[in-house]
Amino acid sequence: MTTKAAALLLMLCAPLAFADAGKATLSWEALGQAGIVKKGDRYVPEYPKDVAALDAKMVRLQGFMMPLETGGSQKRFLLSAQPSGCAFCVPSGPEGLVEVEAKTPVKYVLDPIYVTGKFVLVRDDASGLFYRLIDATASDK
Repeated sequence: MTTKAAALLLMLCAPLAFADAGKATLSWEALGQAGIVKKGDRYVPEYPKDVAALDAKMVRLQGFMMPLETGGSQKRFLLSAQPSGCAFCVPSGPEGLVEVEAKTPVKYVLDPIYVTGKFVLVRDDASGLFYRLIDATASDK
């Protein structure tokens, strides 16, 4: 097994790991543990404790871009755990998507990217999203 493959395997298996400068590297496995519970007459997200502890903190997440508008660069897009099979298909439920609001437009790519930003738990979103990264920056490493 190569060093890169071992590092990727470790990242996918560990719910949270702490990267440089105090930023947590968040895993899709940890995000995927969120569920939905009924409170009164509404259904709301319920977050695992380790994920809830990162609310309003800087995190890093690797995933695949899903553009929300046309164009080669995106300032607002979805990050997905898996690549989308088609332009109109969502590859997972709300626990497998993160809305990204980038500081500057990010060039659309098919390869996975790393996004770093302020992690926000979305508790009452009309579109049904659970997570958001704001003031985000993207890189390929």
